[in-house]
Amino acid sequence: MPIALPTHARAVIIGGGVIGTSTAYHLARLGFGEVVLLERAKLTSGSTFHAAGLVGQLRTSASITQLLKYSVDLYARLESETELATGFRQNGGLRLACNQERWTEVKRQATTARSFGLEMHLLSPKEAQGLWPIMEIGDVVGAAFLPTDGQVSPSDLTMSLAKGARMAGAKLFEDCPVLEILVKDGRVTGVRTALGDIQCEAVVNCAGMWARHVGAMAGVNVPLQAMQHQYIITEPFEGVPKSLPTLRDPDLLCYYKEEVGGLSMGGYEPNPIPWADGGIPESFYFQLLEPDHDHFEQIMRPAIARVPALANVGVRKFINGPESFTPDGSFILGEAPEVRGFFVGAGFNAYGIAGAGGAGRALAEWVCAGEPTMDLWPVDIRRFGAHHRDRRWVRERTCEAYARHYTMAWPFEEDESGRPLKVSPLYARLKEQGACFGSKMGWERPNWFAPPGVRPRDVYTYGRQSWFPHVRVEHEATRSRVAVFDQTSFVKLSVIGRDAERALSWLCANDVARPVGRVVYTQLLNGRGGVECDVTVTRLAADHFYVLTGTAYGTHDAHWIAKNLPEGADVRVVDVTGMFSVLSLMGPRSRDVLSAIADADLSNEAFPYQTCREVAIGGAIVRALRTTFVSELG
Repeated sequence: MPIALPTHARAVIIGGGVIGTSTAYHLARLGFGEVVLLERAKLTSGSTFHAAGLVGQLRTSASITQLLKYSVDLYARLESETELATGFRQNGGLRLACNQERWTEVKRQATTARSFGLEMHLLSPKEAQGLWPIMEIGDVVGAAFLPTDGQVSPSDLTMSLAKGARMAGAKLFEDCPVLEILVKDGRVTGVRTALGDIQCEAVVNCAGMWARHVGAMAGVNVPLQAMQHQYIITEPFEGVPKSLPTLRDPDLLCYYKEEVGGLSMGGYEPNPIPWADGGIPESFYFQLLEPDHDHFEQIMRPAIARVPALANVGVRKFINGPESFTPDGSFILGEAPEVRGFFVGAGFNAYGIAGAGGAGRALAEWVCAGEPTMDLWPVDIRRFGAHHRDRRWVRERTCEAYARHYTMAWPFEEDESGRPLKVSPLYARLKEQGACFGSKMGWERPNWFAPPGVRPRDVYTYGRQSWFPHVRVEHEATRSRVAVFDQTSFVKLSVIGRDAERALSWLCANDVARPVGRVVYTQLLNGRGGVECDVTVTRLAADHFYVLTGTAYGTHDAHWIAKNLPEGADVRVVDVTGMFSVLSLMGPRSRDVLSAIADADLSNEAFPYQTCREVAIGGAIVRALRTTFVSELG
């Protein structure tokens, strides 16, 4: 007899793919209370059922690598725990390098892996061929082997996680679409489904490609884009043992894994195709898109060059399955800044199977603790800003992120799409002066200036950067003379209200209860004493403080402050970033320059360090903060 839909739960998870079931499994095992998972159709019916199933672990972030390492540990023991097969095989992962720059990248990755506690071996081309005999190695410079990587059956894994969640007390319901997210006073109160309402204190959006739509029900932005992703499964052929490692060939944009005696082979095209811009069809579940053979040819040709046997083997399945990707290639995790109690786990950029175990655990712990239990900033939903609500911009930047999935990860590499988006009033003048701009949180910011005769363009390399001699000149000027920095992209928050001092005194590690005109540098700490925010706080009036933070941290810091204000305090947090430009004058000659144009006494006695005052400059009244970011006078 089917279980009746409860009217109350502590947490409701939306989405019955591998991420949703992993979150349910971990929440239930943590003893969070009544956990309910709702799936609009059937478990695995979104993108999980057609995932390739590779389980790699190494990422550029130590904490995200730890999540993926945990996935491997979980998948290795899950079958014995639930008595449901997962198809997990720890047959290792091989990564090729086919030029010297890629080989440098791989060697750096090996160093990184060791620092993360991940076993990784550098191999010669012949040693790599010994592990993967059916490949051609004429162009291979070297390879890396991770013996603990592997592969899994995505649907079997999901069903095993679902059973484990039920064993721990979670309730899972299929054919139960969510129609509305119930929100009151900025906090989740429940969900409305086709089978009835459920009151709850936490909603976890694990809806995959539908996560943007589900987020919108609660007024939450989830910036992701569904993209077509194609791969083939061949007929069985000689030379493909079940123990064959997974293979990533990034210079040829391809990946391979053993599949029932044959190969699964796919890749990441430089010209990807976004899907469902107008919304995903209501009836789209357990469905694939029509194969695009012409588009796949650019992957198939190099794949045959690497594995010549592919030219003569039959294709058993051609899969074109949409998956969700994000503008920066990292998944989305955590409590949404717009609504308390609304959590997101989505946008896994084709490594949701590898990430599901660790991400589900991290998300469950976040729900339980009310804050992340480890450093999750690379995937934190609060890394996004207001411009990520622009669907066209998100689509354009996500296409670039998809296309760069296997390209070189150069040091100091900048995104190119969707620019310029936000510029300071000095943008045109800086451009005339030879600025080579970078982009951060949508803002154009000068990274360095090209002298006459030099093109202001980055040339990427693992060696000394092309801009090094030009930045040296800028550095020496700042250290010995004076320089102006355009830091308009800094995020500015006004904290206003009768209880503003009390609220900030509770939040800030340093003492901000100072006289009007004082500038205080301080951190904001979490319950474990870890740093959440790194800001300067300037007192402008008895009830008004001006908070400056880094360009990338505005959403995070505003959310942290608002979330942790004392109950009932008369205080408001207002983002005033767009109201002010910021120019920083730095260097030992900075007082000389400013004195020549400012109608004010700028002596040390009249304008001490870490103070703020209004100064008339060129007929304008500016808010001047005497501080520095370069260890020189500023």
